Amino acid sequence: MLSVYEGFFSGGARIVHSDVVLGLREGGQHHRVLSVHGEVHREATRQRMEDDACYRKLTAADVGITSLGRTFGTRGADPAVFTGPELADTARATADADVILSLKEQPLALLRQAGLPRRPVVVCLHRSDPENQGRALDDLKAAIADGTVAAAVCCAESTRAAYEAAGVPSALLHVIPNGVDLIRFRPDAARRLAVRTSLDIPAGAPVVVFAARYDGMKNVPLFLAAARAWLAAVPDGHVLMCGAGMTAANPGLDADIATAFGDEDHGRLHRLGVRQDMEAVYAAADVVALTSAWGEAAPLCLIEGMMCGAVPVATDVGDSAAIVAGHGLVTPPAPDAIAAAWTEAAANRSAYTPALTASRERFSRTRMIASYAALIDQVYAGAPLSLTSPEDTTNTTNTTNNTNHG
Repeated sequence: MLSVYEGFFSGGARIVHSDVVLGLREGGQHHRVLSVHGEVHREATRQRMEDDACYRKLTAADVGITSLGRTFGTRGADPAVFTGPELADTARATADADVILSLKEQPLALLRQAGLPRRPVVVCLHRSDPENQGRALDDLKAAIADGTVAAAVCCAESTRAAYEAAGVPSALLHVIPNGVDLIRFRPDAARRLAVRTSLDIPAGAPVVVFAARYDGMKNVPLFLAAARAWLAAVPDGHVLMCGAGMTAANPGLDADIATAFGDEDHGRLHRLGVRQDMEAVYAAADVVALTSAWGEAAPLCLIEGMMCGAVPVATDVGDSAAIVAGHGLVTPPAPDAIAAAWTEAAANRSAYTPALTASRERFSRTRMIASYAALIDQVYAGAPLSLTSPEDTTNTTNTTNNTNHG
């Protein structure tokens, strides 16, 4: 198996896909990764491949990773034009692969280049706005038309619906909902206390966490407007912002905070940047917030936060409402309504605990990886592919079921 990444940088899709690769390897498959870019500049952050947490986890598990060495985010080569040496490196990487996984549709511009070994490609889709990703949708359609793409994994029902509406044949679209490691993501009193102590947050203070990269789809201004209203109404409350660009070094975020808070004190707003211990950050929180305006499919932050005991409060985007149903609150995109929902969720956190506990199997990493393995086996065998649904994939069995990581 070969997975092709656009690059290694902060984001839920890369976290999910890397976990899938690790899980499939645990089940006996051999996996390698090819990254188009070796360095990415985005969200006001320089992100080197070797510094990325997913890269380090994959290489620690002896998953071989090579890169074409490109740099994204600075002026350079046309993203759709590849040099002879780059194509030669790609040919070597793909030559002994039985099946190729494309992390999102962006790598398809490379995989469709003439002269490369022809291998069935499973493209893994992680958004609900195919029309807002430049030429990627056109590349996907072209790769389907020329037979490059054998199947597409959709991480959410909203993804399937959006790509079907955009003209992708429904027979190619297979829904495999995101899952997480339930051993890693769980309520943990020790982690909760440790993170709060490190940030000087009292044990009983209500805490809201916002885990997102600094991007327009995340609607950071809306989140900050809600945070200002909530902090004003809750004098002992604290807000944690995590993700690429969520630091004092980002002038865009500084400007957004100035707009939202004006001269008001925002000392209880903590900018933590990219964290490698999100399971501890979520465990320290009472509420996990999402204020996105578009593009989301099955937001990983909601699932990870819920599994750590935080109550999800989200805008109605992608599959967020379905994920949150019975576990938290869905809000309109209005600061006061969001702030009020945070207060309600934090105050009633214990009431949501039984539902969060009962839903753990639904969001299991084991279920997700088993479903990926079954689809890959079908593609490799050249068998006809039937449409899958969350209910169909939950009970799928194969060689990955011996994993014990939830």
